[in-house]
Amino acid sequence: METYTAMRHFADSWGLLSMAVFFLGAVVFTLRPGSKQSEKQVAAIPLEDD
Repeated sequence: METYTAMRHFADSWGLLSMAVFFLGAVVFTLRPGSKQSEKQVAAIPLEDD
């Protein structure tokens, strides 16, 4: 029972914090300046002829 309590406290504090930081990092990475050109190139890959 002690392991469950310890894991729950960890998930309530550090687990939530790490998920929030990861989410914010993903949003910043997606919306960073200069990424528009690389996103256009990647989006055109399926339409290119072999």
